[in-house]
Amino acid sequence: MSLTTNLHPGRTALLVIDMQRDFCALGGYADQAGMDVSRLRAPIPAIQALLDRARSLGMLVVHTREGHRPDLSDLPEPKRRRAEATGAPIGSPGPLGRLLVRGEFGHDLIDELQPRVGEPVIDKPGYSAFAHTDLELILRRRGIEQLILTGVTTEVCVSSTLRQAIDLGFDCLSISDACASSDPQLHAAALAMIEVEGGLFGSVTDGASLLRCLERAA
Repeated sequence: MSLTTNLHPGRTALLVIDMQRDFCALGGYADQAGMDVSRLRAPIPAIQALLDRARSLGMLVVHTREGHRPDLSDLPEPKRRRAEATGAPIGSPGPLGRLLVRGEFGHDLIDELQPRVGEPVIDKPGYSAFAHTDLELILRRRGIEQLILTGVTTEVCVSSTLRQAIDLGFDCLSISDACASSDPQLHAAALAMIEVEGGLFGSVTDGASLLRCLERAA
């Protein structure tokens, strides 16, 4: 049975992954690394609509931000080298502050998707929102069993979070037009792999379909 036909708002959380200025604004990390920021901004309207509905239902909303301590003590050397190779060294100065560094203007979430009071914001040093964070503890304490995944990028942080969530036993639904990549082929491939072997990594739907489902769940 598809998760869209079996949603329980009280046991479901909406994850908004890494919708930060460093990824979705000119001058941030993604822009300096050569990614197409306009594509990374494309899911904003779909996420806004889902946020409005989730909040009206009292669902748990969780936001994540990728970034590192100002002294970069939590930045693994291989990741440092990979970022440097793209032309956007983590911690280097940029128009929005030091790239992917906590507390900088670019590290924060974009204006269109700011969290409301009480919505957890998970600061993560890696790609998965579960790696080296307290996300799982927050979800377990709230009795969350189902996750709705949105954000950027589909093939990296969204996919990494999804795979770990599945291994931890969560039921996952990925929203095709509420996720994005700077490369449409990678976006399509990341979504295609989710439903292999009868839904190995959960289900995929679009924002409009999920909104209709959430209307029935009210």
